[in-house]
Amino acid sequence: MKQWTIDAFAAAPFRGNPACVVEPFDQWPDASWMQALAKENNQAETAFLLRTNDPARFGLRWFTPGTEVDLCGHATLASAHVLLAELGLSVDALTFGTRSGPLIVRATQGGYEMDFPSDPPRRTGPLAGLAEALGVEPVEVWAGRYLVAVLADAAAVHAVAPDIRALAALQGEAGEPGQVIVCAAADPSDDVDVVDRFFAPGCGVDEDPATGSAHCILAPLYADKLGRAGVRFRQVFPGRGGDIGTVLNGDRVLLRGQAVTVIESMLRL
Repeated sequence: MKQWTIDAFAAAPFRGNPACVVEPFDQWPDASWMQALAKENNQAETAFLLRTNDPARFGLRWFTPGTEVDLCGHATLASAHVLLAELGLSVDALTFGTRSGPLIVRATQGGYEMDFPSDPPRRTGPLAGLAEALGVEPVEVWAGRYLVAVLADAAAVHAVAPDIRALAALQGEAGEPGQVIVCAAADPSDDVDVVDRFFAPGCGVDEDPATGSAHCILAPLYADKLGRAGVRFRQVFPGRGGDIGTVLNGDRVLLRGQAVTVIESMLRL
């Protein structure tokens, strides 16, 4: 049984966000087995694919080292890359059946485009303990699936050194506990619009390098702030990070990025 490690939202190796993708199954393995493999891999996500009668449709599930999750962008991108670039599947678009509904991925000249559900956040009041956990006072706090802390500037985003244990206990009005985005407008000299980071101790990941699901929240937030549908983001995880382009399209978000295969391995299971 083959498995690939893909750097997603990356144009070169050792950038973006690594995800492991296991070759497609004909029936789902036991969930405890998938969780054990995800823990063994110890990447932010391990993706599992299920064949269907339609060669362009697959079931898709994602596991962090600690739990199964409802939505993961970078491991969806990695899964599409494996099917199209490694296994040579020739289709116009892939449709993945997931806990978050159908997710559609297309190859483009510059990489891949994913069609995901938008998660417009709502403005909330200050959350007790958030500034202390982040070590910086947010300018604004928003809540969607995750908490969003808007900071004063890009330098503040780069400098955040949070108390991970304290973050894990926070939820406020967000849908999931212990998962916090920090973001700010990029510097005027930068080639993107927004810089951000994502801390997710609530699902077993202290900090994620490049996160599609976080940008389902950030895309509508900054489309509104900037007054345009298209926004360019850079997730500035120290030493890695990734570039994610977004286009708000009604109640959907188009996420755009690249992917690179870094490891092809054989599971002796």
